[in-house]
Amino acid sequence: MNKSNIILTGFTIASFVTALVTIVVYRYKIKANINRMNDMLDRAISGSFSESSYDESRLSALEAKLSRFLSMSLSSENNLATEKERIKGLISDISHQTKTPIANILLYSQLLNEQEDLPNSCSEMMNQITIQSEKLDFLIQALVKMSRLETDIISVIPKLNSVLNLVTDVYNKVKKKVEDKNLKINTIDEDCMAIFDKKWTEEALYNIIDNAIKYTPEGGDISVSVIPYEMFYKIDVVDNGVGIREGDINSIFKRFYRSIDVNEYEGVGIGLFLAREIITKQGGYIKVSSIVGKGSTFSIFLPK
Repeated sequence: MNKSNIILTGFTIASFVTALVTIVVYRYKIKANINRMNDMLDRAISGSFSESSYDESRLSALEAKLSRFLSMSLSSENNLATEKERIKGLISDISHQTKTPIANILLYSQLLNEQEDLPNSCSEMMNQITIQSEKLDFLIQALVKMSRLETDIISVIPKLNSVLNLVTDVYNKVKKKVEDKNLKINTIDEDCMAIFDKKWTEEALYNIIDNAIKYTPEGGDISVSVIPYEMFYKIDVVDNGVGIREGDINSIFKRFYRSIDVNEYEGVGIGLFLAREIITKQGGYIKVSSIVGKGSTFSIFLPK
């Protein structure tokens, strides 16, 4: 083998070794970069990411950008948490500051009504003050609930619960209203288990049944039934009340929405909005079917 061949062979081997070393080193750097970025993401997910934990001069351009992005995300998350706490305090203050004055108005109006020498005209005015104060109290409490749900201040915690107990507890709350209007109400007597937050689902079902009572004429019928599906239990609330126009069905769950057909009935348009928010937060949903003049069916779907 001549000298030139030896040199060429040596050069080829050296080039191969150099290339191999370069590839190994390059792969090692890539792996190290990936590991560092993975560590950043793990810290961000766990909430322990800190920009000071990383020296930007040692990071690749991609790692540096990722570090800055995570720092900005962490800052935004902290700002959001601070704002949420501020809103939480504001809502609590509103609830607390309005509760005492309204309670005092109700108390004083009741005391005045008990006066034997109170003229009839004054007595009627005091009754109206009491009624309007109770409406105002209901509205404020509903707004507080709505705000807490929308800002996730209140956590809905679904777990396995008895549907029979849910329906029975709501029926006990509306029983007097049912009797006052001489309504016939049929409820379930067989139990089944679904996944829902007992307290808040009770609020949602109460709002729907209360609506049925409100818009059903005296002597009317209301029924509550449960139908099992593969993934859900469906609770149907059926009435033979005034019904809902087809054009209004998509709007009745909007906050403060009131159809022109029900202006003569009391209400502020929050109950159905709250009901849908509560059920949706638990992975369920509500459907409505209705015929004007014949009644409505509200169907609540709760996960099994």
